[in-house]
Amino acid sequence: MDQKEIALLAAKALDDKRAKDITVLKVDEMTVITDYMVIATGRSVPQVKALADNVEEELAKADCDAKRREGYTEGRWCVLDYGDVMVHIFHEQDREYYQLERLWADGTNEIELSFEAEEA
Repeated sequence: MDQKEIALLAAKALDDKRAKDITVLKVDEMTVITDYMVIATGRSVPQVKALADNVEEELAKADCDAKRREGYTEGRWCVLDYGDVMVHIFHEQDREYYQLERLWADGTNEIELSFEAEEA
């Protein structure tokens, strides 16, 4: 499974648990930290944790295990580090405050999510 497939699988796992505003950005030309960032919003602390749990469960089924997990206990900004893919799950106020898309989106690097087209 390549990095893009991992990012899209994480996005789908987030969508399955009703995350809001799911964004996948290809950032490999902007940083050496990671190739893809998946960003999503949960409406509450329990939902942020449930979203993180679902991403970890779904990616584990594909033999992808997070190298690190930060922020889970607080449930405000949870980061799941899969090496070439970083998953950021924010509580609504924290996402608005940090605005990661503003830092990492350049207008050309957002990946279209096929499940969004299915819902429209």
